[in-house]
Amino acid sequence: MDLLHSNGVLIIQHLQKDYRSYQDFLNFMSQVGDPRNIFLIYFPLWFQLNPVVGTKMIWVAVIGDWFNLIFKWILFGHRPYWWVQETMIYPNQSSPCLEQFPITCETGPGSPSGHAMGSSCVWYVMVTAALSYTVRWKDESTITLHRLTWSFLWSVFWIIQISVCVSRVFIATHFPHQVILGVIGGMLVAEAFEHTPAIQTASLRTYIKTNLFLFIFALGFYLLLKLIDVDLLWSVPKAKKWCANPDWINIDTTPFAGLVRNLGALFGLGLGINSEMFIMSCKGTNGYKTSFRLLCIAASLVTLQLFDFIKLPTHTEYLFYVLSFCKSAAIPLTVVALIPYCIHLLMRPTEKKLN
Repeated sequence: MDLLHSNGVLIIQHLQKDYRSYQDFLNFMSQVGDPRNIFLIYFPLWFQLNPVVGTKMIWVAVIGDWFNLIFKWILFGHRPYWWVQETMIYPNQSSPCLEQFPITCETGPGSPSGHAMGSSCVWYVMVTAALSYTVRWKDESTITLHRLTWSFLWSVFWIIQISVCVSRVFIATHFPHQVILGVIGGMLVAEAFEHTPAIQTASLRTYIKTNLFLFIFALGFYLLLKLIDVDLLWSVPKAKKWCANPDWINIDTTPFAGLVRNLGALFGLGLGINSEMFIMSCKGTNGYKTSFRLLCIAASLVTLQLFDFIKLPTHTEYLFYVLSFCKSAAIPLTVVALIPYCIHLLMRPTEKKLN
């Protein structure tokens, strides 16, 4: 692994030296790959356009991030910004100098990359969903158009994935092999859910059982390894020790923070999609109106941006996890049920006046 890591450090140094002028773009692409954007941007857009795709997106994101957590615990992947400080392969303490950025100091293990995995799985869902509309084209001219669309969308997919991967390597938070594993893992999870239609009819009980299984398995795995003196939070002290600025350390990047956030989102989706508000609004006559969907998209995006301004207290870790679960559950519940229902009620008086 030292050879893989040392070569990865050379690539990071090359990127930081020769692509300095692209720093703003690469930092932006790292933000684009942030898994939180799935819930704040991609999901509200797609769910109102096509609830089937939106539902699949949440499942893929949650299960993908859960696998990412388990593999991180198994693989014990180092991050470049602390590895160069602790490795003994460089003679006379001449360790390479890697520049750090405000988004460098993530506290969890590094392999596979969560940003790369989250980005690849959600964009895979979006691209396959968009292409599913063109598969129905049968005549010769539309088949040509389908092929052009296929080439364009998959080109966009790979441009985004490569940009996200390069950005994560550039900021020294991942080695190249970690982002490659993330992209492959994300695509495999997304492809698996292409053949799992049962999630579209899942009851609230199924959502709760799935949440409990994911939580109990992860917690049990953590406690089991702790019993044999394997500390799965080994990476947190390293991040705190070697981060260039203590203010860049964020509790939101710890392994359990991601787990709680994802379980909250899945529970909120189950609660919303099985609610009367969702059935009355999205499953009713308004659900098929373009104006209703556009209003829901606009209201959802604005509301979720306000949600993002809510900063949770971090002085008590357990309180942070509870509030994080509640906040994450509120996001899909708002998008799926509360906002469509409110707009449905606002549109009813208008319909009565027209009648």
